[in-house]
Amino acid sequence: MNMALIIFLFCLFLVALGGTLYVFKQEERKMKQYEAEGETAQSELQRSMEYETKSLKSNVPILIWIYAVTILVGLIAFFVYAF
Repeated sequence: MNMALIIFLFCLFLVALGGTLYVFKQEERKMKQYEAEGETAQSELQRSMEYETKSLKSNVPILIWIYAVTILVGLIAFFVYAF
């Protein structure tokens, strides 16, 4: 049981890491798109304002779900092991 729990939690960690990298790749694609379009001070300011509003609506909820599920499943696995 102990080894199975360790393997399960390791797999869960890998899933959470994969989700985090997915969000990172989304942001990286946006950065490449902005670089291809060209840079001006006005466009950078506009993009900064957009990021502050859109990030809270898209990336933060995705990361909250990823980590909430990971923590919940990890706690369930711990309690199954403990009892």
